[in-house]
Amino acid sequence: MTKKQGMRSALMALAFAGGLMATAPAYAEGTLTISSPQDPGSWDPVDTFLVNWSSVATNIYDGLTYRGPDAKLVPGLASSWEEFDGGTRIRFHLREGVTFQNGEPFNAEAVKFTFDRLMGDEGKKGPQRSNYAAIKSVEVIDENTVDMHLTQPDPVLLTKLAGYGAMIVPPKYIAEKGEDYFNAHPIGTGPFKMVSYEPKVGLTLEAYADHWGGAPKLSTIQYRFISEPSTAVAELQAGNVDLVIPPTIPIGMIPTIEEDENIDIVTTVSPTVYALRFNTGNGITADEKVRKAMIYGVDRQAIIDSILGGQAAPIASFQGELSFGNDPSMKPLPYDPAKAQALLKEAGVAPGTKIQIDIRGNDATFNEVAQAVASYLQVIGLNATIKPYETNVLLNDIIPAGKTGAMFQQSWGGWTLDYDNTAYFMYHTGEKWNPYDSDPELDKLLESQRAITDRAKREEILQSIAHYTADRALEMPLYNLNAIFGVSKRVKNFTPVPDSRLRLTEVTVD
Repeated sequence: MTKKQGMRSALMALAFAGGLMATAPAYAEGTLTISSPQDPGSWDPVDTFLVNWSSVATNIYDGLTYRGPDAKLVPGLASSWEEFDGGTRIRFHLREGVTFQNGEPFNAEAVKFTFDRLMGDEGKKGPQRSNYAAIKSVEVIDENTVDMHLTQPDPVLLTKLAGYGAMIVPPKYIAEKGEDYFNAHPIGTGPFKMVSYEPKVGLTLEAYADHWGGAPKLSTIQYRFISEPSTAVAELQAGNVDLVIPPTIPIGMIPTIEEDENIDIVTTVSPTVYALRFNTGNGITADEKVRKAMIYGVDRQAIIDSILGGQAAPIASFQGELSFGNDPSMKPLPYDPAKAQALLKEAGVAPGTKIQIDIRGNDATFNEVAQAVASYLQVIGLNATIKPYETNVLLNDIIPAGKTGAMFQQSWGGWTLDYDNTAYFMYHTGEKWNPYDSDPELDKLLESQRAITDRAKREEILQSIAHYTADRALEMPLYNLNAIFGVSKRVKNFTPVPDSRLRLTEVTVD
């Protein structure tokens, strides 16, 4: 490093320390600066489902298992495991000598505490609990061994233990500091420790040198919460951030970004799918004929070609090609405006009927998609208006409370790469993302596959769920979008991951 570079790095560090996080360039040696579109609001694993939580928290926490960019499941905090009693008991052998970032020891009691908490009153407050519903109890065998007792076998459980609600948390720290403090000052066993957090502005992680997997190669990671996509891209081009994570990069800006010799656009096939889900509880979309008419009335392939620039693929159900349960022979309803108009007439919907489409206000690309959908619906006689919401408001208030318009944006990462993780949350009665519909037959299908260990039989049921929900037209399936990262060329050893769960231990910066 030259004397001039050293002085610049020192000045940048001082500027950051002085509270100028929003404008401080990212040139401090060993520091990676990331633009994330959303502050999840809580860093507690039981509180969230958000991809933008996991893109940070995968560096703070560890689970008993771990799944990397290659989608293969490997040991995490559990060095090995074995199944007993027909898959209803799993014995985990835990790594020895592991500590949380505050020095508290990781052991069997921490594992039991984590899952007692997840399945108890605290977990009940958040959206993760039903994902782990098969867990009946965790039994401590000795300091480094636990038995997880299940009510029934769960063929996806080992993958679920690699992320989100199953991240292991420190019992003594939470008991001493309290739940509210933990939300903003998380402690895990992961390779980076959160050292500062300013809500809606950003946060800083520092390397945890005593991590059981070895110290990370970066010293610091700074996250800036930049909700406006054009601002995030401008900061990337200016060198003020090193990495912009999905779903921020507007498709229309990719050619311009690619012209910048200091930036790479890196993409990979993703499990993330987009749909416009229907209010099946009231209004004209309570009628299945109307829902199907609206699907027939929108040329989704044209939207993919004209707006998404080849970075997406059409979907027939609410899952992509990586999803276990996807039926590749299943075809989307074709674009047929004449059939759409006939169905609307049959349903008694008057021309010019107004409908509302609710979307996330900071998603520039989807805003264009929604405008196109509204234009197509106008052609078949529906007067569609678009209502943008701040993302957290839409996700935490409007949708769960059943206060949407006729259609609402739903994007879903499906991070387990298993359709159950999508379908159960979207369609089972009483789930947060299913505020309108209750279908006993569909509930039975969803529940039945969760206990089946026969992979072929389970896939058959999942595919039948996909056909059933498509027949009922519970959403307008739109597309499976690639994961698109904007990356400064000073970033080395970066591997794009399909589910945005970035583990940054091997990344370096020039």
